Amino acid sequence: MPVSSAGGRRRGRSSQINYWPGFVDALSTLLLAIIFLISVFTVGQFFLSRELSGRDTVLDRLNRQIAELTDLLSLERSNRRTIEDTVTSLQTTLRANEAERARLQGLLDSGGAAQAQAQELGTQLETERQNTGRALSQVEILNQQIAAMRRQLAALEEALAASENRDKESQARIADLGSRLNVALAQRVQELARYRSDFFGRLRQILGTRPDVRIVGDRFVFQSEVLFPAGQATLRPEASGEIDRIASALIELERQVPPDIPWVIRVDGHTDQRPIATSQFPSNWALSSARAIAVVQALIARGVQPQHLVAAGFGEFQPLDNGTTEEAYARNRRIELKLTER
Repeated sequence: MPVSSAGGRRRGRSSQINYWPGFVDALSTLLLAIIFLISVFTVGQFFLSRELSGRDTVLDRLNRQIAELTDLLSLERSNRRTIEDTVTSLQTTLRANEAERARLQGLLDSGGAAQAQAQELGTQLETERQNTGRALSQVEILNQQIAAMRRQLAALEEALAASENRDKESQARIADLGSRLNVALAQRVQELARYRSDFFGRLRQILGTRPDVRIVGDRFVFQSEVLFPAGQATLRPEASGEIDRIASALIELERQVPPDIPWVIRVDGHTDQRPIATSQFPSNWALSSARAIAVVQALIARGVQPQHLVAAGFGEFQPLDNGTTEEAYARNRRIELKLTER
């Protein structure tokens, strides 16, 4: 159809019917839905970040405690080695003193030494006895200190083992949480894929084998001429039956899918590569978006929940056929329905 004649008819209709308030309401609804989704995503990220930050703080504190306990353990072990060396030296001195005392005692017993020498030896023996007593006292004190050090080392090793166990438990809980999250996400994806298959099977039964409605990948594709006149975004009256059948399938899908699975039907509008520039549609972006919104509004009017619908306009930038023939242009002018995650 020539653009000038189509544009004339559109200007004539736009002078009778004002689509602008409905278009603004649809855009406002879309904007509110996007803001709500962004808010939910931000809140989820906040709680996840706070949970991970709390675990990181606990792990950092445990690592610092382990480092402090390790340093203290090294210091106590060094002190113990010093004490043991001192005890060994004192024991060697004690054995030498005892040998000297035995030698002096032997001299006294032999009776071959003079009285003066005996007295001197007695004095030396007493001195050695006193030294031996002091050495024994020091040994006892050192033994007590060694026992105390051993108790402290045992307590430190127990505390270190407890800290390591807590660290392992924390790591295990984090790993378990990540594993459960991955399993839950995989289950949700599998459930959504199953419902997508059931939904497309239902649409195949409803729509039959029409040449102007086909499946491309994971999407149902309607030629624009099935739903809209050329260059317009107002649904044809005869398209009401198609919209009714799609709405009934979506309402049935809403009853089947559990409410905890986030899903939407994305309605994508596409045009061919020939430009359009009218007072109502200054670009192919505007035309494709308006057609997607019109389908969404028609589905909502038939009872489909608005939170399960998304309208998107792609203009001429996602063609199915890069050719320049009328057949290629017709293939690219389309409305696509895709069941996807929210």
